[in-house]
Amino acid sequence: MIPVSSSIENSDYALRELEEKLKPLGFVIGGNWDYDQGSFDYKMSNQDGYQFVRIPFKPVKGMLDSPGVVVRIGKPFILNHLYQSGIDEDAVNGALRGAVDQFQAPVDADAEVPDQFVEQGKQLIEQVEELLIQG
Repeated sequence: MIPVSSSIENSDYALRELEEKLKPLGFVIGGNWDYDQGSFDYKMSNQDGYQFVRIPFKPVKGMLDSPGVVVRIGKPFILNHLYQSGIDEDAVNGALRGAVDQFQAPVDADAEVPDQFVEQGKQLIEQVEELLIQG
């Protein structure tokens, strides 16, 4: 995980406003949210794992599942999740495994991020800064 200093860190926004602005860029609300925290994720690649830009947030007014919630943005970061290769190569075993264990845990949830994705991630965060601060 590579934390990236950003001018949007500690800024408050209506969650709906963030969604309206970030989704057109390709960000989605990450599946790891709960009532206390969430994140916007941008999947840069699935080359040798999954490389993401993640912009975390926490509610400061309301709860994440309620209309009108206001959130505070945390420090953005870039991460790389490495998964086992070839896990579904055996179709019979893969189908059985899929019925029992649908989601594979990463082999390394905090793997080293290749340089090209560090640069791409920083550029994406700069785009978000421009959009939110100037727009």
